[in-house]
Amino acid sequence: MASERLRVASGVSQLDRLLGGLYIGDNVVWHDDAGSLASVFCLSFIQASQAQDKPLIYVSFDRSPKNLLEKLGPLGESQYLTILDCFTYGKGAGSEIFLKFYEETEGERPCQINRVDEPRRIDKVMDAFYGIHSTMEGDVRFVFESLTGMQELWGGEEHILTFYSHSCPRLYELNTIAYWVMEKGAHSSRLKAQINQIAQVAIDLSVKRGTTSLTILKAEKRSLDNLDKPHNYWSKDLNVTFDAERRTTGRIDLGMRLKRLRIKRGISQTQLAKHVGVTPSTISQVESDLIYPSLPALLKMAEILSVEISSLFQGQEDVTNRVIFPSGEAVDVKFPDLPAGSIGAKLLTPVDFDCKAEPYLIEIPPQKNLPSHFFIHKGEEVGYLLSGKLQMKLGKAVYSARAGDVIYLTSEMPSQWKNPGQGLARLLWLKIK
Repeated sequence: MASERLRVASGVSQLDRLLGGLYIGDNVVWHDDAGSLASVFCLSFIQASQAQDKPLIYVSFDRSPKNLLEKLGPLGESQYLTILDCFTYGKGAGSEIFLKFYEETEGERPCQINRVDEPRRIDKVMDAFYGIHSTMEGDVRFVFESLTGMQELWGGEEHILTFYSHSCPRLYELNTIAYWVMEKGAHSSRLKAQINQIAQVAIDLSVKRGTTSLTILKAEKRSLDNLDKPHNYWSKDLNVTFDAERRTTGRIDLGMRLKRLRIKRGISQTQLAKHVGVTPSTISQVESDLIYPSLPALLKMAEILSVEISSLFQGQEDVTNRVIFPSGEAVDVKFPDLPAGSIGAKLLTPVDFDCKAEPYLIEIPPQKNLPSHFFIHKGEEVGYLLSGKLQMKLGKAVYSARAGDVIYLTSEMPSQWKNPGQGLARLLWLKIK
């Protein structure tokens, strides 16, 4: 169905770039090394969902409602949030101190809190969150905290696997996005492998010698060059900064520069390797700063990327301020995930010019359909239709644009584009960082 192709933001722009965004239908498993690393990614996901007015169900086995609301802070004051409390009669054992919360806050809670009175019964938990889901419209989001907490309550990995193996496919068919958190050290390798096999996305979060890293273990529907490669990151409040974003420009970082220019052109590691005459593994090692390419290979890379060789060694501050960009400096951009012949595009500024608004000239032939958006959406985008007609599907709605109309995207990405006319549709498009 078309909604399965809809991609949305995770709330962490660099994660969206590494992962290719989240798809409606994704079950995302977070393997947490420390038990607290997944929190910032869950909170960012909640924040992004609320910004889109999407309902989210937070299933809590590990925290009391009071503790969870304190953790959520302002995010807990949203009408789009529903908390499914599996703690009070679970680990909380029905203690009066936890039940008192409901008496003191009744009628004062901006979000909805539903208490499960028999959370030790798997069927009661499933009935509870599917029952809540049935009252909601659109693509509902879930956060399950956590699979580890469920195991502690239910007493055995076989119960976790039964619950997850039944819930995951059903949530996929219901067009949800679900985050599942599990502490790595609390589960067997067998269970983790079985969970990963069922999930659409699996991400490992580790901490070694005080440095946190994120590794994508699995990502269905994506063609990624960075699977099983750790990416160091730092977090403060809801801000997540990856190593690639914090590297100082005082040193030559050929790998990061090459990767940025390659992605900007829409060229995969395999395609670049073929043109240069090396293996994809070689390109991967160069981009990871594990090896340096030979001079002939370096010259060929610059030629394929349509840049001067010096651009591979320049940081953003090295680029001269410019006002005019001649038309001859525009370069073709590829879209490997879209059908061949369905779209043509040029980046109107040089590939090695870093700016906050990237301008593109996009052309869609008559009667052509695009099954997804042009780019991985991680910021605002604005388009001006120069000529022709276009239809855009956003969520369940279809919008039509004619020459002279402006298209403005914020959080969600179109799941389909179509040129219904008899002439070429030409679109001036700005990606705003």
